[in-house]
Amino acid sequence: MIKVIFIPGNGGSTTHDNWFPSVRGELEAAGLTVIAAEFPDPDLARESFWLPFLLNELKVDENTILVGHSSGAIAAMKLAEKHKILGSVLVGAYYTDLGIEAEKQSGYFDTAWDWQKIKANQQWTILFASTDDKWIPIKE
Repeated sequence: MIKVIFIPGNGGSTTHDNWFPSVRGELEAAGLTVIAAEFPDPDLARESFWLPFLLNELKVDENTILVGHSSGAIAAMKLAEKHKILGSVLVGAYYTDLGIEAEKQSGYFDTAWDWQKIKANQQWTILFASTDDKWIPIKE
């Protein structure tokens, strides 16, 4: 069974904000199971909390599609470095801490990215980015 897990951004964002509810409705109407859970540590979205939560509580596996926004996209990529998933939809992803202290504290940028493993551990990736995003430069 394919399941879709939404991963919000940091700063207290939830999977009930922004575009998540409308996308959830569309996916459920297409017959997919969607998980829009409340994540621990919502302000900093630390890797040490979020990756175990995804694996142990939400049971991410090779039949899971991760839909991550901002730091949720970062969590999806870091999880895919070490675990097989079906695919990921990354909205507003980035690969540096952007010079933001909260991003530095998240732990996601403490190790180098293994792009080959991220790619190899999933069948596909979709990336959404914008040239006028006020938080994440398009070069990211």
